[in-house]
Order: sequence, then structure tokens, then C-alpha cells
Amino acid sequence: MDLKAGKALERIVLASLEKCVAKLSRVSAGKWNVGAVRVSCGSMEEAVKEHAAGPAGTGAAVYFEVRGEYPFTSMVVFRPDDIETISRGFLGFSFSKFPNLNQAQEMLLSELGNILLNALISSLSNALKRSFLPSAPKCIQGETPFLLEALWTSMGRSGRYSLVTVMLDLKCDERVTRSEVIAIIPENMEAALGAVLEKQ
Repeated sequence: MDLKAGKALERIVLASLEKCVAKLSRVSAGKWNVGAVRVSCGSMEEAVKEHAAGPAGTGAAVYFEVRGEYPFTSMVVFRPDDIETISRGFLGFSFSKFPNLNQAQEMLLSELGNILLNALISSLSNALKRSFLPSAPKCIQGETPFLLEALWTSMGRSGRYSLVTVMLDLKCDERVTRSEVIAIIPENMEAALGAVLEKQ
């Protein structure tokens, strides 16, 4: 991975999500913050293996696919156990916990994921001066490896990609939840972002 391109990618993603969560904090009951940002490079198998090596458990994820000259995918991963805090922080009232997400909970996570991922997509679109048309958001639930495999479904299995991960914290009523934004960026897109940085 080119260092300049990686730094450009990190800067663009960080700025977009910081701006997005600042707006969310102003209009919702919870306080949102952006935590650590990390950019790594590797094959699909390497990225999935590395990411799946973290704490095991079931998650719920909302993800987009973008096709075209710079195809990429992005996902927000939530912990279902946090649904009460997420709903209270986002909507102002709590949903009850269930073993599996019900339709109302899926709609809540899809809307929140839609806001976060659109902020990310818009920043990349603005940086490259390209229009991106994402697919409709999809909400899935499962173990971490399953979620990551879903993220790679529309991407080629060969080649190397940049894996961008951003931690987001939501604090509401003294409780803190943690969500994760993940984006899979192809080499040609990262190179184009690096070229943009050099011109600035």
C-alpha cells in the first residue's frame, strides 16, 4: 500500500465520519464520537482472517455495494445486545432486546447505517469528483466471518485491497456502545485518492 494513498484514504474517511457523527449528536439523544481509524492492505482472505481474529460473537450489519469504475463495499457492524442503547440514543426511546432482530430493529439499524455509509460514500465521491450510486442498504445478522464474507461478495477474490476500519462510540444514559465502520477499497481507487492528495 502506498503510504500517501493510505494517509489520504484515512483522512477522507475520518473527516466524513467526524462530520456525520457531529450532526447526529446535535439531533439525537446520544453523544457520538469517532474512535480509532486503521487502514491495512491485503488480499480478501488475509483481511477476513485478520479481522475475524478479534472477539467472537454475533453482530448485525448494514452494508452497501458500489459498482462502476471504482467498485467498493462498506459496512457498519452493530452488536445486537446494544439495540436498546442505540435506539434510545438515535430515536429517543428504547426497543426491547430479542434473540434475533425484528423488523422495526432492522429498519432502525438500516436507517442509521444508511446515514453513516452515505457520509462515507459522499466524501469519496467528492474527493474523486465521481458520482457513486450505492445499492439499497442490506441488513444481515451473524458471526463476524459471515458478515465479512458478505462484504466481499461483490468484490473480486483476487487482487489486493485496502481495509479501512473506524470505531464509533455512542454514549446515552451513561451507557456506551461501540459500532464499527468497515470499507473495502480497491487498489485503483486508493491510487486515485493518492493522486488527488498530491495535487493539493
